[in-house]
Amino acid sequence: MLPKKKKDHDDEFQWHEEGISSLVRLIVLTWTGAILTLNYVSIPGIPQQKIDPTFIASVFTGTLATFGVTPSKSNGNGGGTQKTTVSVPVPKPKDEEEK
Repeated sequence: MLPKKKKDHDDEFQWHEEGISSLVRLIVLTWTGAILTLNYVSIPGIPQQKIDPTFIASVFTGTLATFGVTPSKSNGNGGGTQKTTVSVPVPKPKDEEEK
């Protein structure tokens, strides 16, 4: 008896756009992680490359930041050494966002 809600094509497009965006970020993250790994680990059959990892590490860190993973440094132990903790935000379920 209730009228059917028309499917909004904008929502469908945003879903595809968001999925493609996440896929590209995941590919970049995997690629940079592989390059950094090959820079420090020697695998039989693959020559170990000696490159400056600064740029690749910054791309890796920037890509992680787009997923919400950010390193935060705290110096609360009084010994002068720094501890690094990683904070990852937990997204709210969609039904809670609407309330």
